[in-house]
Amino acid sequence: MNTFPTPEQWLVRLALVVIIGGLVGAEREYRSKSAGFRTMILICLGSFLFTTFSIYISTASPDRIASNIVTGIGFLGAGVIFKSDNRVNGITTAATIWAVAALGMGIAMGQYILVTASTLILLAALFLLIRLEHVIDRVNQSHNYRIAGEYREDLLNEFEHIMEECHLSYTRIRRQKNQGNMVGYWIVQGSEKSHNEFTKQMLNHPSVKEFEF
Repeated sequence: MNTFPTPEQWLVRLALVVIIGGLVGAEREYRSKSAGFRTMILICLGSFLFTTFSIYISTASPDRIASNIVTGIGFLGAGVIFKSDNRVNGITTAATIWAVAALGMGIAMGQYILVTASTLILLAALFLLIRLEHVIDRVNQSHNYRIAGEYREDLLNEFEHIMEECHLSYTRIRRQKNQGNMVGYWIVQGSEKSHNEFTKQMLNHPSVKEFEF
């Protein structure tokens, strides 16, 4: 049977909930994400309370309560994921919500060392690894291009030749004739510099009538 914590221990645990949830939430707030300072504190507090009740008050099996917390947090995390401009956004915030809930559970179980170490890893991933992501993103980006121009059989091949000159790799998705124009769709990969050079050439190309990028 679990020993009921003293009032001082409760205060320490609640302080950790606010500190840890607040630190992670501050980072999300700084980046203007959908789940910010208050949300992360509430998620950490909710997980802490449910775990505490399952251990010290409820007669139900603690692992059943924990599994239900994970399920509930999954629904909450799904609410911050959305698709925009052919990209899926909010996955990092959803994963952060999941991790903060786990930290709240760990605080309730008194695993202070594990919670502290995990919090440092989480903050390092959010603050430091984003710089590495930016470096990788500059080295290789994937863009969807839609280019419409005057109807010529060799027009799309001409565009693809320019992609090759800009050191871009491409996959042509489809082509079509639309209102007398030849329209091509590509998935193109390459460095940020290469994409910028290709975009500049397309914007100044005499045969291009429409360019979506």
